[in-house]
Amino acid sequence: MTNRVLMMLFMCFFMFIIPISSVGGEQSLTANGKVLELDESNFDSAISTFDFILVDFYAPWCGHCKRLSPQLDEAAPILASLKEPIVIAKVNADKYTRLARKHDIDGYPTLKIFMHGVPVEYNGPRKADLLVRYLKKFVTSDVSVLDSDSAISDFVEAAGTFFPIYIGFGLKESMISNLAVKYKKKAWFSVAKDFSEDIMVSYDFDKVPALVSLHPVYSERNIFYGPFEEEFLEEFIKLNLFPLAIPINPDTLKSLEEDERKIVLTIVEDETEEKSKKIINLLKAAASANRDLVFGYVGVKQYEDFTDTFGVNKKTVLPKMVVWDGDEEYFSVFGSEMMNEEDQATQISRFIIGYREGRTLKERIRGPSLLGYINSLVGINTVYMLVFVVVVVMLIQTIRGEEPLRVGTGDQVDHARSSVSEAESREYGPGDKVD
Repeated sequence: MTNRVLMMLFMCFFMFIIPISSVGGEQSLTANGKVLELDESNFDSAISTFDFILVDFYAPWCGHCKRLSPQLDEAAPILASLKEPIVIAKVNADKYTRLARKHDIDGYPTLKIFMHGVPVEYNGPRKADLLVRYLKKFVTSDVSVLDSDSAISDFVEAAGTFFPIYIGFGLKESMISNLAVKYKKKAWFSVAKDFSEDIMVSYDFDKVPALVSLHPVYSERNIFYGPFEEEFLEEFIKLNLFPLAIPINPDTLKSLEEDERKIVLTIVEDETEEKSKKIINLLKAAASANRDLVFGYVGVKQYEDFTDTFGVNKKTVLPKMVVWDGDEEYFSVFGSEMMNEEDQATQISRFIIGYREGRTLKERIRGPSLLGYINSLVGINTVYMLVFVVVVVMLIQTIRGEEPLRVGTGDQVDHARSSVSEAESREYGPGDKVD
């Protein structure tokens, strides 16, 4: 009788405590300035509750994740206090694997920002102050209206260096509003209604209306004087989303996915060397005259896995130029397989002319190594863990002296043993077959 009463009390307690915890979970889904802990029970609810939510898919054992966590904690209250709040949340993707698979998580940490339920991979900075500045881009107005020199300076300062900036001097807001909506995730847009001649001098334009594009991190500026029909405005905006010569790395590769232009790729030993910087400046000059192509550069030292796909090894003479389609094919130009240090500007021009004239050899990029392929599916740490488990199991079997696992019933195994013995004692003739 006593055991039955205890069991009933335990069941009542269990039924009572679950509703309390679930209510607490619902209440925690507020933009209170703290990083939310999400799992399979509340993830979809959080995504539908908040218009803007940055989710950190992490693993507890990941060193990068541990370093990122305090940065997110610092940024969370600032982003939550915005007029249009951005919530930060995290998911233990190592524990909640079904969620991780659903959102194509193959490495840690992976950050995704969900805007009205639509996920976009976050490739911006991860230090708290820079992360805040970067994310503000997603909740600001499509076009900022600037009415003074100081407003222009403040806008450029607040925009930071991670997106290109477009300022329409003397343009009406309505002229670029549609394009600002279309390219909001990729650039800042503004119109300046009132400004001084000093601003015109500092931004290097001499008449209005004018649309100025800025790439602060690359110190690049371009001016567009019209015509100001949407077709021509969009062409200018698209061509200036990237710098004249773009460094190739995992982040820029993702940003180039939607660009349909071929990529003139120059492979150097080390991007930071003075001789490489000289080549980069020459590439910028070539890019200005060939805007139908994207000009990129990559150092073997900076991105060896990528350069290896183009057949670059220790014996390859660098710099090497190819034209890449952004997918599986690239073109070498006959007579321009390598570049020496004399008159490199002429050599770059000859390469481009040779490509346009069709004096090319089409090649396919090399596929990833087996380890690289597995890594792309499940993550390198998972591979190491699986290998470790297999080694441990084999070691235990060796220590115990266990026989290898056999498939089949006991009778089948015994039959197999007898068959092997018979086969070993039998002499094979010329006409016999061996399986």
